[in-house]
Amino acid sequence: MPHDHHDHPHSLLPPDPALRVKALETILTRKGLIDPAALDEIIDTYQNRIGPQNGARVVARAWADPAFKAALLADPMPLLTKLGYYGRQGEHMVVVENTPETHNMVVCTLCSCYPWPLLGIPPGWYKSDAYRSRAVREPRKVLAEFGVVLPEGTAVRVWDSTAEIRYLVLPMRPEGSEGLDEEALAALVTRDSMIGTGLARVPA
Repeated sequence: MPHDHHDHPHSLLPPDPALRVKALETILTRKGLIDPAALDEIIDTYQNRIGPQNGARVVARAWADPAFKAALLADPMPLLTKLGYYGRQGEHMVVVENTPETHNMVVCTLCSCYPWPLLGIPPGWYKSDAYRSRAVREPRKVLAEFGVVLPEGTAVRVWDSTAEIRYLVLPMRPEGSEGLDEEALAALVTRDSMIGTGLARVPA
């Protein structure tokens, strides 16, 4: 007799992931295992206070303000602290600049060290064994798989993020972005461009 999927216990769960999350949240709240207010605070923090939008603002300001850019490359922590982008996973930052001569790329070969205050939660591929090993051995191939094909004359430098030092890539400012304000510039900055596995968007 063919298996009746409707009798499977999983068929009782809501099909939409968001509904499943809500169902789990409700159960855990009723059991007193989580505080809804604390959970809302955590969600708000990761959605609105930390994440790649923070790094994008820093990059946009560096593109627009040469003095800020020079200070950021020389010693970023005072600037980042003043902007509020510091704390756990962002204590010791180094900013490296992409140029026509050098393309920078960040990896954590041991685990998944990542600048959370500036970029948010690391993507799944950043934590994968494949990325962590191949980024060092064959960075150009890895970049090509992300759609980044560099000129032969451009060197690739790979930075190994650690618990002591985390890196932010300052991508090259795209052509056609002259005259844009910082908000418009920030919209051109992608998370991957600040890891080095992508480029900034070209203005429409």
